[in-house]
Amino acid sequence: MQLEDKIALVTGAGRGMGRAISLGLAEAGANVAVSDIDASTAEDTAVAVKQLGRESVVLPADMGDLNDIDRMFRQAKDAFGRIDIVVNNAGVTKFLDIMDVQEEDWDRIHRVNAKGVFFCMQRAARDLIDQGQGGRIINIASIAGKGYAGTSNAAYAASKGAVIAMTHIAALQLGRYDINVNAICPGSTLTAMAAETMAGRSERSGQTMRELEEARDARIPIGRPNDPEDIAAMAVFLAGPGARNITGQAFNVDGGLVMH
Repeated sequence: MQLEDKIALVTGAGRGMGRAISLGLAEAGANVAVSDIDASTAEDTAVAVKQLGRESVVLPADMGDLNDIDRMFRQAKDAFGRIDIVVNNAGVTKFLDIMDVQEEDWDRIHRVNAKGVFFCMQRAARDLIDQGQGGRIINIASIAGKGYAGTSNAAYAASKGAVIAMTHIAALQLGRYDINVNAICPGSTLTAMAAETMAGRSERSGQTMRELEEARDARIPIGRPNDPEDIAAMAVFLAGPGARNITGQAFNVDGGLVMH
């Protein structure tokens, strides 16, 4: 129970990695404010958190809307009195060739993945500074942001590269407040969003899903993709006491796909 009685806020928490991170933090003792644009999936995650014996609150919010972000943080503080850990997980993508990316694709992806992460991070920092007790900000980036060739599209890779860069700068500027800022860079992870991306790849290439899965696994040195719980385990570590002197880093969790 290394996070006992800590208060965490997780965005994009309704499914996939966000749900796994919420439950991982709860298992480590944290109470969790669960946010997602889909209130029904957020409610499901909150119920699961409560079944682990922790407190939870549902905060429907669109991470591309600054008013929603501000309301989300105010409601989390109203419910729990403070926030100790913020995990910026919400993200969007779809499979697109570089020649097929349209302006609306770029804007949709960067609205959530880059703008949303920045303003969530900024808003979290304001509360953490005001509280005066330090804290942890964990941004979910991607190995796509480090140039992984198997990315879903160039706009997504650019948005995740932005997350890594923002993580570095925030860590430099927030360290004096004892606020640690780190990023996690997942590789191939078994989520609904990844399945949707693979379906798009299958349609374009003519390969079956099974063929694509086998090719994916063959590229991974360790031979298997992530489960969402693999990302959750890293998030729990970065939120915990063992990571108190780690900041400004972007950790790959990818079975060895990218080794830098």
